[in-house]
Amino acid sequence: MILNLDHTFKPLGDNQVEFESFIFSGGEPHIKIKTDLSSVSKVTITTRICSFNDFGVLVCAVDAIKRCGIKEIELLIPYFPGARQDRVMVPGEPLTVKVYAELLNSLNLNKVMIFDPHSEVTSAVLENCEVITNYNFIKKVIENIGEDVLLISPDGGALKKIYKVSEYLGGIAVVECSKKRNVTNGKLEGFKVYEEDLEGKHCLIVDDICDGGGTFMGLADELKKKNAGDLYLAVSHGIFSKGTENLKQHFTEIYTTNSFKDVEAVEQIKLEDII
Repeated sequence: MILNLDHTFKPLGDNQVEFESFIFSGGEPHIKIKTDLSSVSKVTITTRICSFNDFGVLVCAVDAIKRCGIKEIELLIPYFPGARQDRVMVPGEPLTVKVYAELLNSLNLNKVMIFDPHSEVTSAVLENCEVITNYNFIKKVIENIGEDVLLISPDGGALKKIYKVSEYLGGIAVVECSKKRNVTNGKLEGFKVYEEDLEGKHCLIVDDICDGGGTFMGLADELKKKNAGDLYLAVSHGIFSKGTENLKQHFTEIYTTNSFKDVEAVEQIKLEDII
């Protein structure tokens, strides 16, 4: 049976486990399972995590399901929280991805499915993890574009994954790029495209997360200097903390999924159509 904690997010089908949830006046999340699960052996939970309270509801839901006698529990949590904090850069910081992973590990889930994690650290610290790649997402994006494109790697960290996407799609050409961050003010600068002439070819930047979008706007300017054709952006998890208006001035189309939230301002491909 399926328990969709987010009523607007049903990547594996409609809710079969009914529940009610609310926040106590003290701020604590609470949930109550209303469906009789006495004859059920397995429940799959799906959710989107946009806040720590969302995570709190999830943890409470797992405990409630277990107390209904369910022995097998699986989880689909496409955007894994804290995944970008996958290393300790300075003393005093937490290893946030491991904090969330250990909380989930303590629940002893049979399977935890995540979509296009930021790095291999997530799957390394998360037990019983099953990674859903972005291959079908990018395939769908290219089908929607309807023209040949170059795959653009925004930085070295994304390069390994993009080559795997390219291989899956039959060997689409990949262009490597890089960026630098000014440690004094935190601003991105020094964008570089490692091709001298893109010959007017259309370019699709592929990455896992778009937050503020500074990386992609800076890279778009540099791609245009190297004679790029139309520019497209595909990000698995669209946070868009600064909106999409500035981004849309640089790209013919922006693509994302509904892994984090619903976004009407860009072309959104639903996870239920690609997993």
